[in-house]
Amino acid sequence: MQNEVINYIPENATELVLELLNEYPHVLKIVNQRQTKHGDFRKTIDGRYQITINNSLNQYQFLLTLVHEIAHLATHLKYKRIKPHGIEWKISFQHLMLPFVRPEIFPMSILPYLANYLKNPKASTDTDVNLSLAMKQFNKKSDKSFIFEVPLNGVFSFKDKTYIRQNKRRTRFECLELRSKRLYLFNQNVEVELVTIK
Repeated sequence: MQNEVINYIPENATELVLELLNEYPHVLKIVNQRQTKHGDFRKTIDGRYQITINNSLNQYQFLLTLVHEIAHLATHLKYKRIKPHGIEWKISFQHLMLPFVRPEIFPMSILPYLANYLKNPKASTDTDVNLSLAMKQFNKKSDKSFIFEVPLNGVFSFKDKTYIRQNKRRTRFECLELRSKRLYLFNQNVEVELVTIK
């Protein structure tokens, strides 16, 4: 798997990633995209440590997710039972990410947002709208749009439901789900499919 992982990360991160993989042995599985998470860490029934990462991530998201999950392994080995994204994990993640926060590895369009995120990392990078948007510019082209690109009163679909985009609050958009007539709030970095009304 070590040979395969280098196909998913920035070339200049290879040496540092291989060092981490050697320092924190685990089974790494690169899996098909999951809607709810980029990756995860767990101890298997047979006592081995396993990390899974979505194969759909761009190289910068993949690297960040891999280090995020290795930080879970590192904190587990040191402390055993702790909060999954508590202070111990945050410190471990910051420590493991620091060598990667360089312009040879991450583009300048990502670095300031990444540095800001690492001051107090959260469970998901997607909760940091600026970092998420900076990362997503390197995704493969898709037919989806960000919610902030949908015009006022524009119609879109998300997870098999149809919505009308309404007013923007401070950081999120009010969206009316057409069937239930319920109002939902969407983060501005959510990707949706535009619907053309005929």
